Amino acid sequence: MAPQHHRTMGDSLVVSAEAPPDKHAVIIGGTERYTYGRLLDTALRTARCLQDEGVRRGDRVVIFADTSWACCASIFGTWLAGGVVVVVNAQTKADKLAYLLADCDARVMITEAKLARVFRDVVGRLPILCAGKAVEGTHRLEERLAATEPKPAPHGSIATDLAAFIYTSGSTGDPKGVVMTHQNMTFTVASLIEYLRLGHDERIINLLPLAFDYGLYQLLMTVRLGATLVLESGFGFPEVIRRRLREEEVTVLPGVPTVFATLLAGDPATYPSVRRVTNTAAALSPELIPRLAAMFPEALIYKMYGLTECKRVLYLEPEQLPIRPASVGKARPGTEVFLLSPDGDPVPTGEAGILHVRGPHVMVGYWNKPAQTEQMIKPGRWVGDRILCAQDWFKMDDEGYLYFLGRSDDIIKSRGEKVSPVEVENALYGLTEVREAAVIGVDDPIMGQAIRAYVALEPGSTLTATDIRRHCQGCLENYMVPAEVVILPELPKTDTGKIRKKGLLEEQP
Repeated sequence: MAPQHHRTMGDSLVVSAEAPPDKHAVIIGGTERYTYGRLLDTALRTARCLQDEGVRRGDRVVIFADTSWACCASIFGTWLAGGVVVVVNAQTKADKLAYLLADCDARVMITEAKLARVFRDVVGRLPILCAGKAVEGTHRLEERLAATEPKPAPHGSIATDLAAFIYTSGSTGDPKGVVMTHQNMTFTVASLIEYLRLGHDERIINLLPLAFDYGLYQLLMTVRLGATLVLESGFGFPEVIRRRLREEEVTVLPGVPTVFATLLAGDPATYPSVRRVTNTAAALSPELIPRLAAMFPEALIYKMYGLTECKRVLYLEPEQLPIRPASVGKARPGTEVFLLSPDGDPVPTGEAGILHVRGPHVMVGYWNKPAQTEQMIKPGRWVGDRILCAQDWFKMDDEGYLYFLGRSDDIIKSRGEKVSPVEVENALYGLTEVREAAVIGVDDPIMGQAIRAYVALEPGSTLTATDIRRHCQGCLENYMVPAEVVILPELPKTDTGKIRKKGLLEEQP
């Protein structure tokens, strides 16, 4: 008999697979259909394989894979082995993968054969379980699973043990590993389900990478509910997505503004099966809201605000959308938010302040980055209280609704992903003919923010903007490649010689 609790993330699958195990848990590409019974069996076999490779409680397992069955099963297999999940975007290039593997001190990596050109030269002696065709130096995942019993050894994990590292871009250029416990994540899943008013009969479509926390939590909510997840690898083909919405009778559509703008660009049809539309990352522009309401006439539309360091912070009740279209709402269930001045004093209603967050969803900290953790996590009023400083400016009205004003740092949010300008600038400086480089985000109705790069070249250089973008495409994930490259004789400077990014926006189109 499975335990009827959700103390750890692996428990959710064990509980949901009980009733009924033949219900579809994951549907991929409209053709691959996997039941809860199969998901549990594969996850248990994966767990045992990981333990056979030396994984013990708290060890990190890197899952470098596309949005796939192997990725879904490996996430839960890692938890059932007692390990810590580290999902890495399949678009990640070799240098960054090497950094992540070293930073998290990975014990094992699960990956796919089609990514061999990326991982082959950076993994060293790390054990690799590889899905798909055989790759030299790896163990073929399917063969190992077939030869393994679905009976992992007890691992003894409890709610306060580490569950996941979710990497997010940092202002220094190096990604930061946001450390989450099982307690952080089980609370978050339950809270999201509560305010979204979800039930066990949901059919949730996910168009986002599982390495992106918004995409990952679609899987986690689905399994907690015993619902069905409809997985698609991206949203570049809107007609495929529209067909999937119809054929699979999708009830929940999570997205970012790019997703919604793409869907609204063509087919004027309606999708009455959709009962929830949720938006995060960049703000949902007011002109999109009535168009979404027309396309999804039965749907509640949620505006939300969050950050990886605590997953979700604020949500606006759909009934408030016509009344407060500019607001991102109030704190989600079981949490508290308030605004403070830079000196730590409460700010009056209607005045700008920095958002602070309390609750069981606040991260443990950044892995191996104590100084950056100290910037984000502050001591509270009570013994042991920990408060997350979101570093973003808001104002609050007299009824407690919050309005986003701006970010304290220069992290760019493009296509629903966080992009570190420093990381893109480092790629630009990889071209020896680039003398100066600066990257900024500019408002874009589809992408939220588009990435614009400004460069000054060495004298005599014949590099073009096309040459520079092509270089970036070879060393950065697609969503990090600048949409525009502006070549200038010189970049504006401060009195101390630093590049003045605000000056670029003021002086250039």
